[in-house]
Amino acid sequence: MFSKIVETSYQIEKIKVLYIDSDDDYIESALEILKNYFENIVVSTSSDDATLNLEKNHFDFILVDIKISNYAGIELVKKIKERYEDVLIVFFSEFDSHDYLLESMKLEVDGYIFKPIDLVQFNTVIEKITDKLSCKFQLLNNVNYLNQYVDIVDNSTIISKTDIDGNITYVNDKFCNITGYNRAELIGKSHNILKYKDNPDEFYKDMWRTIKVEKKEWHGIIKNVSKTGKIYYMKATIKPLLDTDGNIVEFIAFRDSLNLILDDKKHLLNKIELNKLSLLILVQIQEFDMLEKFYNIVKVDQVEKTFASNLVSYLPASFIFEDVYTLGDGRYALLTDYRNFEKLEINLHDYLEDFVKNVTDSILEIDGIEYDLNIILSYSCGKYSLYEDAKAGLEVAIAKNKVINYSNDSSIKINQEAKKNFEIIKMVKIALDNYKIVSYFQPIINNRTKEIEKYESLVRLINENGDVISPFDFLNVSKKGNYYNKITSRVLENSFKMLDFVNTKLSINLSALDIEKEQTREEIFTLLDKYKEQNNRIVFELLEDENVKDFRSIKYFIKKVKRKGVMIAIDDFGAGYSNFERLLDFEPDILKIDGSLVKNIEKDDYSKNIIETIVSFAKKQNILTIAEYVENETIFNLLNEMGVDYSQGYYFGKPEALEKKH
Repeated sequence: MFSKIVETSYQIEKIKVLYIDSDDDYIESALEILKNYFENIVVSTSSDDATLNLEKNHFDFILVDIKISNYAGIELVKKIKERYEDVLIVFFSEFDSHDYLLESMKLEVDGYIFKPIDLVQFNTVIEKITDKLSCKFQLLNNVNYLNQYVDIVDNSTIISKTDIDGNITYVNDKFCNITGYNRAELIGKSHNILKYKDNPDEFYKDMWRTIKVEKKEWHGIIKNVSKTGKIYYMKATIKPLLDTDGNIVEFIAFRDSLNLILDDKKHLLNKIELNKLSLLILVQIQEFDMLEKFYNIVKVDQVEKTFASNLVSYLPASFIFEDVYTLGDGRYALLTDYRNFEKLEINLHDYLEDFVKNVTDSILEIDGIEYDLNIILSYSCGKYSLYEDAKAGLEVAIAKNKVINYSNDSSIKINQEAKKNFEIIKMVKIALDNYKIVSYFQPIINNRTKEIEKYESLVRLINENGDVISPFDFLNVSKKGNYYNKITSRVLENSFKMLDFVNTKLSINLSALDIEKEQTREEIFTLLDKYKEQNNRIVFELLEDENVKDFRSIKYFIKKVKRKGVMIAIDDFGAGYSNFERLLDFEPDILKIDGSLVKNIEKDDYSKNIIETIVSFAKKQNILTIAEYVENETIFNLLNEMGVDYSQGYYFGKPEALEKKH
């Protein structure tokens, strides 16, 4: 990550603001606030004057009265957006400007400030604008720095590039030096020219699956052989480079030379004996015996070896241990000359905490199965009884569920988060195995008739004690393992079965993560074919997500299911205006109004006005609206008066178990 290069004072000097308003009173008030943020402000009191100013100067940020000369503000912004793609625009608007707001939504501006001026709301919007401009200036500077960084990296790291078939297209001088080959001998050749004969085929299959099929970054230790036959180890990072459509263009690999030895206890003790002062760290995979209960011995052995191969890559970059030893039963040792570590003036405990965090944050994937591993550490410094002390410390740490233990120090930190996550994953696995991932159903009523016309399917987990667990307590953690898609599969199965017991429509939540997974899409279409006579009773609720990776596959999925009669709803709509373009692409049948707006409408005019705007827009587009979080009669009556079509919330019914319905 690049550091923050642009200082605030530098930003203020560079930012040029154009403020367009014909109301002298508001100009004076707004300028007082704007001058707290910007130094270079130009005021225009008409659309024509603003056009002249735009021709003479480049502006970074434009604040424009939406109603200036009737629709002139809207038309002016249309022209600005066509001509100046990178300018940020905020509309000044009164609360009752519904028609103007509807028109402005299509322009995808960067914010709204409402009249009369609310200082908190005004400052919030302006601060967001300054943040965006700060990012823009940082980007320009970073491009300049990036070119310099490329030269630094090329001179300090072993680098190669290959095409999509694995043929070498580029190597730097350091690569040639360590391999013993010159460029002419390497370019156009496969990396197999460096392959050590005893490396397992599974190792390379895993690497290629990661970078070519999954298009992810791969980290690991590679054992290679040079032109002269010398064996050497490399700590490697291989990354696929993608074009804007997500297609792999080439692969780039960064390597650091390592003297890595995966050895046993005898060699470890010999190495300690040879050195006068050593730092020894013992590493234990937390609850390793639990893996043996879940998986067979072959798979556990594979996990142990793969973790060993990746262990060095989890170490903080500030210091890499040269020697790693496997001791069996998920236990490893790291050894180094303590003086080498001490020279770097690194805080050892902080270093080990980062090491533990790196392991916790990573996912070890083998043959499509993801392992969310955590570790416990014990460390000791010295020469005599070093291994015995560290081993005793590790046993204490394991017994007390402690993460880092110095064998001669009683201060030990407990990694409660790691333990909790492991317990959640274990709970989810048990629930899946015992069909305790269930669906609860919450009614959605027609505001006009007050009759139930739909149910929304909501996932729940029943634990071993019979307690009903909310998705808030397990769904996010499940995404770290290989269980999230299994949960989705169970929810789909439960929901479609419900079609045989109710006559209403059924709403099923789908995330971008669900739709982007090919296996989940195939399962959905299999169920739709099985229940083809009931497809018109299915509604898929899509949660707005700015982190969508494969937007085209989602659009294609929507078109395909709609052709089968399925309805599409956009969940949590109204949190921002940025979703308008996506809304047009999705062509939804239903908008579910964001609950944070609904629950505030009794007191908050802003929320009320936004909902009225959404309803007005939806009716013009023949889109139905559903309000969530309808908790009382007052909220329901207000929504009904606004023209919202459906309501969902505790006022009409809580989510209930399947068997309670019919």
